[in-house]
Amino acid sequence: MQEQSDTFFTISGPSSGFYKEKKSKFLAFAYPVSREEEIKKHLNDLKKEYFDARHHCFAYVLGINRDTYRFSDDNEPSGTAGKPILGQINSFKLTNILIVVVRYFGGTLLGTGGLIKAYSQAAADTLHNSIIVEKTLNTKFNISFDYEVMNNIMHIIKEENLEQLNQNFDLKCNIDISVRNSRVKIIQEKLLSIKTVKLGFEK
Repeated sequence: MQEQSDTFFTISGPSSGFYKEKKSKFLAFAYPVSREEEIKKHLNDLKKEYFDARHHCFAYVLGINRDTYRFSDDNEPSGTAGKPILGQINSFKLTNILIVVVRYFGGTLLGTGGLIKAYSQAAADTLHNSIIVEKTLNTKFNISFDYEVMNNIMHIIKEENLEQLNQNFDLKCNIDISVRNSRVKIIQEKLLSIKTVKLGFEK
């Protein structure tokens, strides 16, 4: 049985692109996203900013398996806008990403083929302007321990290059960490081998 990957590719931050065809302008915007709430906000913000545009077409993909996705033609002929945008996301094998293409109509009909090319090229332009990064799927958990084993805990954190999210050294020591999924079992075993250590996983 093949082990499931815990890495995925996305973009590091927002980017933009542009394409023009027969006086129609296609403004493309790409955003890294992880939840549908973020997607709705970006769409609403763009619709407010470019309220005078005729179309706000988009596509997004979510999840490490890239199995949550949606696209919209926003009143363009069916299959001429959302699918070409999604096609560019898929060609780059990206996830956790939203691309919106805003169209200003130039007065000349582009036809089905022209629209597909335009939306595809606009989406491609914003992706070429993006920084593509590989990220890991992580699990967050809390380490609770006594002061006397502090050095042991910090040694493991440093040795394994673990990301510390939060720490609180009050009556009891607590550190929140983020661990790459493929390393969770190993890290868990190392930590639990130290006396007084208790682990709590984020739900």
